[in-house]
Amino acid sequence: MSAEQFDVLIVGAGLSGIGAGYHLQAHCPGKRYAILEGRDSSGGTWDLFRYPGIRSDSDMYTLGYSFQPWTEAKAIADGPAILKYVRDTARQFGIDQHIRYGHRVKRAAWSTTDARWTVEVELGQAKEPVTLTCGFLFMCSGYYSYEQGYTPSFPGIEHFKGRVVHPQDWPSDLDYTGQRVVVIGSGATAVTLVPSMAPKAAHVTMLQRSPTYVISRPAQDKLANALRRHLPGKLAYGITRWKNVLLGMLFFRLSKRRPDRVKALILKGVRHALGPDFDVAKHFTPSYKPWDQRVCLVPDGDLFKAIKTGRASVVTDHIDTFTDKGIKLKSGAEIEADLVVTATGLNLLVLGGMEIVVDGQAVDLSKTLNYKGMMYSGVPNLASAFGYTNASWTLKCDLTCEYVCRLLQHMDQKGLRQCTPRNNDPTLKTEPWIDFTSGYVQRSLQKFPQQGNKAPWKLHQNYALDIVSLRLGSINDGAMEFSNPATGRA
Repeated sequence: MSAEQFDVLIVGAGLSGIGAGYHLQAHCPGKRYAILEGRDSSGGTWDLFRYPGIRSDSDMYTLGYSFQPWTEAKAIADGPAILKYVRDTARQFGIDQHIRYGHRVKRAAWSTTDARWTVEVELGQAKEPVTLTCGFLFMCSGYYSYEQGYTPSFPGIEHFKGRVVHPQDWPSDLDYTGQRVVVIGSGATAVTLVPSMAPKAAHVTMLQRSPTYVISRPAQDKLANALRRHLPGKLAYGITRWKNVLLGMLFFRLSKRRPDRVKALILKGVRHALGPDFDVAKHFTPSYKPWDQRVCLVPDGDLFKAIKTGRASVVTDHIDTFTDKGIKLKSGAEIEADLVVTATGLNLLVLGGMEIVVDGQAVDLSKTLNYKGMMYSGVPNLASAFGYTNASWTLKCDLTCEYVCRLLQHMDQKGLRQCTPRNNDPTLKTEPWIDFTSGYVQRSLQKFPQQGNKAPWKLHQNYALDIVSLRLGSINDGAMEFSNPATGRA
C-alpha cells in the first residue's frame, strides 16, 4: 500500500500548529496539508495542563494570533479561555478538518532523490504503523515532553504518607479542600498554583530554594477594552498588540542595560504589595539579574494578596528529606503537609523526540546550527515553530509561519524542490542555543542545536529585528541553498 502524500505535514495541533494551518491556507492555498496530533484532542499545552488556575504568563494581545483578534475582557487569560480561542480559530477557518488525531510521529527520513520526507507514525493506542510523505515538514510540537514533567529525586519521598502530584499530570479526582499544601518551586506554575489553591486549602506554602522576580500586572487591559468599544475589532487589537510588544521590548532592553534599576523597581512593587513587615530580601530578591531567567507575572497581584491574608506563605530553604508527615528542611524546620505539588519544571525535548534521517544518515540535532530560530543546518525542508523566551510565544511563531510560506512560494516560482540551510562562513563562532540560566533549560541544553554569533544563525530574541529578517529580508541570504529542480534530479 503506497503512502499518502502531502505537500506539507504539520506536527502538533496546539497554538503553533493551528497558526501554521491558517498561514498555509492564506499564503499557499494550493498546498495539500495535514496536521498530525499525537493526542486525541487539540490545544496542546492548553489542553494538557489542568492544574488549578492554569493561565498564560503573557498577555493575550501578543499570545493571540496576528490574524485573529482576542476579544475577551481579560488580557491575562485562563487556560480554558485560551483553549476555546485556539479551537474556535481552528473551526472558523476550517483548520480542524485537517487534523488527524492519535498520530504520533516517530521518525522522518529525507530523500534528496525524491525531494520528500517519509514520515513514520504510530496510530492510536495499538501503535499501528502508518507512513505518510510530504515535501515540507513543519514541526509545531512544542519544546517539552508531554509524557511527564520533571521531578527531582527527593530523599525520603517514599516515607511521605500524603499525596505527591506534578502539575503536568494533575489528577481529575484531587480534592485538596481543607488540606495543608506545599508547592515546591517558584516559577510561573508555582506562582499560579499558590493563589488558586489558597481559598480551598487549609494553607498553601510555596517552598523555594531561591527567589524569582515576580511582577504584578492588571488582569484586564483598560486601554484595549476602551479601544474595542470605539474602533473596529482588528484595528483595536492591532494597536494594543503593538503597544504591548513595544512595552515588553522596552522593559527587556532596560533590564539588560540597567539591571540594578529594574531590580529596584520590581522589588519596590513587591514591598508595596506585601507591606514593610514582610522579608522581601529573603523571599523575593533573586541572586541573578532580571531576565537572566523568565520574569513571573501575577495578575492583579493575586499571589501577594494570598500571602497577605495569611492563606499562603513563602519558605526559602533547601529540602533535607521528606518525612511521613511532610518535608524536613536543611534549617531543621519541618513543614507538615497532606499534599505536595512538585512544580519543578519540564523535560525539554527537541522536535518532540522524533528521529531524523537525511539521505540515510541519522542527524544529531545538537551538532547542527539553528537557522533564523527555525531551521537546522544540513536538514532540508524542515522548520520548527519556537517562540521567544522574553516575549509571547506566538509572536515568533507567526513570523516563522510567514517565512515558511515565503520559502514554499519561492521554490514554486523557481521550480525547485529543496531548501537547505548551509553554514559556509568559516569565521562563524558557535554559542549555546539559548542564553537562559533557568534549571529546566540548563538540564537539557546539550540536546539542542547551537546558534552562531551572527545572522542568520544568531537568535536575537527581538520581534522587531525578526520582522525585518523574516518578513522583509531576502530569501537568498547566502546561507539558504536552493536546489533539486522539479524537472530533473539534484
